[in-house]
Amino acid sequence: MNNYLSEHNFPEDLRTMDYDQLELLSYELRDFLIESVSKTGGHLASNLGIVELTIALHRCFDTPKDKIIWDVGHQSYVHKILTGRMKEFDSLRKFGGISGFPKTCESEYDVFDTGHSSTSISLGLGLATARDLSGDDYKVVSVIGDGAMTGGLAYEALNNAGSRNTNLIVILNDNGMSISQNTGGLSRSLERITSTDKYVHMKTTVKKGLSKVPVVGESVISGIHNAKKDIKYAVIDGILFEELGFKYIGPVDGHDIPELCQTLERAKKLSGPILVHAVTQKGKGYSQAERHPNVFHGIGAFDIDTGKPIGSSSGKSYSAVFGDKLIEMAEKDDRVIGISAAMTDGVGLECFCKKYPKRFFDVGIAEGHGVTFSAGLAKAGKRPYVAIYSSFLQRAYDQILEDVCLQNLPVTFCIDRAGVVGADGETHHGLFDLVYLRSMPGMTVFAPKDGAELEAMMEQSLQIDGPCAIRYPRGKAVDLGMPAAAEAGKSQRLKEGIDADIWAAGSMVNPALEASALLEEEGIYAGVVNIASVTPFDEEMLRTSSDTVPLIVTIEDGIVTGGVGESIRALTADCITKVVNLGWPDRFIEHGSQDELYRKYGLDAASIADTIRTNTR
Repeated sequence: MNNYLSEHNFPEDLRTMDYDQLELLSYELRDFLIESVSKTGGHLASNLGIVELTIALHRCFDTPKDKIIWDVGHQSYVHKILTGRMKEFDSLRKFGGISGFPKTCESEYDVFDTGHSSTSISLGLGLATARDLSGDDYKVVSVIGDGAMTGGLAYEALNNAGSRNTNLIVILNDNGMSISQNTGGLSRSLERITSTDKYVHMKTTVKKGLSKVPVVGESVISGIHNAKKDIKYAVIDGILFEELGFKYIGPVDGHDIPELCQTLERAKKLSGPILVHAVTQKGKGYSQAERHPNVFHGIGAFDIDTGKPIGSSSGKSYSAVFGDKLIEMAEKDDRVIGISAAMTDGVGLECFCKKYPKRFFDVGIAEGHGVTFSAGLAKAGKRPYVAIYSSFLQRAYDQILEDVCLQNLPVTFCIDRAGVVGADGETHHGLFDLVYLRSMPGMTVFAPKDGAELEAMMEQSLQIDGPCAIRYPRGKAVDLGMPAAAEAGKSQRLKEGIDADIWAAGSMVNPALEASALLEEEGIYAGVVNIASVTPFDEEMLRTSSDTVPLIVTIEDGIVTGGVGESIRALTADCITKVVNLGWPDRFIEHGSQDELYRKYGLDAASIADTIRTNTR
């Protein structure tokens, strides 16, 4: 086998290679992906499933002149390899290395920085409209996974695009999966399209018919139209996309390069909005990922032969602590309900789902709907626990404010991946929830210092007759061996201070304790206060602290601007006590390991100690 990856100039050479060469290239790409991601970690299953489709896209379109937008973005590894970044893949998702998502600063082939779901059709329509207004002639292609089609923004964009005659091609990558198993009516409809005997017969019939039609001019358009006219109402339930105004082509085999290329060439000749439905297999080519696509959606370094993680830490994660505790609470209280937004496994609810299937709801990639759905449950007397990653919860800001807080409903938001999360970078760090949640009237915001405190706060949330948020970080749940604090409006003093007090929230309590121990060796005595209740805030303890020590240092795993530290500074404005705020700067933080980022931005124990040392001289 020739080493196509190293010997060719991609993507240009894709346009001159024959189909046999492209097939061999697909094997090499999969081998490279498996070998590379096994060392760096990353999103493997989705990229194994889109190899042939990516090859076909770059073969048929004149990139970078033509624009390809990757929805979510974690399915862009093959795109990156084919656009000059193969040699950098050993740095994938590492500090200072290439991103696991499209980044316009990396390459002219990356059209937009995408990390969240359901955005590509809106972006594509915007680009296509701007193209038409400027008189340009490039093509715009939006690649969207079927999981992203559970998000409402995708339908807003489909509705808008379908009502216009703008030339836009949407590729629906239908692999039956988002991260957790897909849910909802569209998923069932797509499954019906691709799994019936009629579909198999349709593919054979349509292929034979089109093979007799010249691949030019109006005759091809007529051939496609007539073939579809005969079978579409028999096979496609509701003709959703055509009713929205799109010309629908498919389903096509997303792993058949000739079929994909012929289909894309036909789509290029059509006018108006086009939707190409490509059926793919998530994890294709690696048996472990084919059997467990959710596990290999996002994975750390692993052994290729066994698929087992390498060097994974022992002990329960915060997600697992949350999931186990919710089961315990549900056993005692039948009002307790678990809700996920297409992240059942990721947020630790897989066991809850199995034990209480009638009290668990996966709403799909539809965070706003999930929140308002929970508001309805709470209004009817239930106690919903909405588990969503911090960065994804941002998509439901208005629903939290208007549908939960305004009604003062007892919905508890269990905010996973709060703070800096590491290798996924800017679009996945959870650095803004503290700022916007603490500003919402009636919202109680808890930040547990360890796993035991997370459990205590979940218990306490059942006693709160209003909205509540509990934010906790990614990774292993630490055990500080200290009493849990879970009373709204109360902070917890963990250590007395003479020279300074460190007021720390959530995951920053542990480095605060470590910094205090470092300073004590030098004769500097820094107390530690656990801001267990971010909102409402313990002003009484703060007054005592400001009367006792000359320096208060605040530290939070969120941005400083508008954070809890700034509120402490404001509350002590009339005191002589000096206040120094530590947290993340008012900018988007790059990818890298959590430890690397803490060190760079002065939030590790040594840096906290140095800040106190400097300000007590």
